[in-house]
Amino acid sequence: MTVLFAVAVFLGGAVLVVWATERLVHGMVGIADLLRVAPFAVSAVLSGMEAENVAVGLAAGSRGAPEVALGTVFGGGIFLVCVALGAGAMVVPLRVRLPRSVLALLAVAPALAGIPLVFGGATPRWTGALLLLAFGAAMLIVVRVSRHHAFVDADEVEKARERPRGALRSVALTAAGIGVVVAGGELVASGATRLIAGAGLSAGLVGMVLTPAVVESDELIRQVVPARAGHHDVSAGNVAGTLLWFSLFNLGLIALLTPVSVPRLTRVLDYPFLVGASWIATAFLARGRVGRAAGATLVALAVAYAVCRGVLR
Repeated sequence: MTVLFAVAVFLGGAVLVVWATERLVHGMVGIADLLRVAPFAVSAVLSGMEAENVAVGLAAGSRGAPEVALGTVFGGGIFLVCVALGAGAMVVPLRVRLPRSVLALLAVAPALAGIPLVFGGATPRWTGALLLLAFGAAMLIVVRVSRHHAFVDADEVEKARERPRGALRSVALTAAGIGVVVAGGELVASGATRLIAGAGLSAGLVGMVLTPAVVESDELIRQVVPARAGHHDVSAGNVAGTLLWFSLFNLGLIALLTPVSVPRLTRVLDYPFLVGASWIATAFLARGRVGRAAGATLVALAVAYAVCRGVLR
């Protein structure tokens, strides 16, 4: 009964945060449209902002569940570049040319995520502040690039303007979305910790594989739908922005506000795997095309990682 309750809490929280995030994104896109934010900034920055991941990470960190907290960074990043990008490319091959500055960010950001891991014990608060500064610099580069590159098709911008949103409605959706996402994040963290204690599942498997897969399940849809409609730049913007949020902002906030102990496997498996997978994905994107074979390679990496996490304790 305890395990069933934990599963219900975990899944209920995950459904809640995904549902609330959709409303939050609608509200923030409305605000961005009102402020006339550059289209790529909306795609990369706002679509990349995973509020549910932030909520789960902070809630888990405050509850003393480091695998779940760090899983929102490393497990979430691996799910993004291997499953969302890989499986999405298997359904609809991604064709997009990214500028070198964005490709460089995709390669460097995951590597910087290792800074809080090398000091032993808990993640130092100052490393969190450093990552947040790096995130701010990265976002400035993204916004600057958006002024010179048409990442989002003009048709996509027109579609967004076909459904104008009032300022009050946009602000209300944003505020309500943040509140519900935080509540859902608490449920996910609570359910995950109950599963770890009551079902005998390894903390690493739950934190690094199960939680990111459930919370980030909508990423696959975000990859396939725009690409199928011909907006490959929107799909690529989602990958780029989300990876920056995960690697720099999420980890920076966790380290700064709720420092957590760093498990050994995070240093020797999760972090190196995220860096390697990100570099492989960046190499595919640098060619201007992520085809089905490349997508299958990324998915195979995700399977290998999940097996390693299930076997190693």
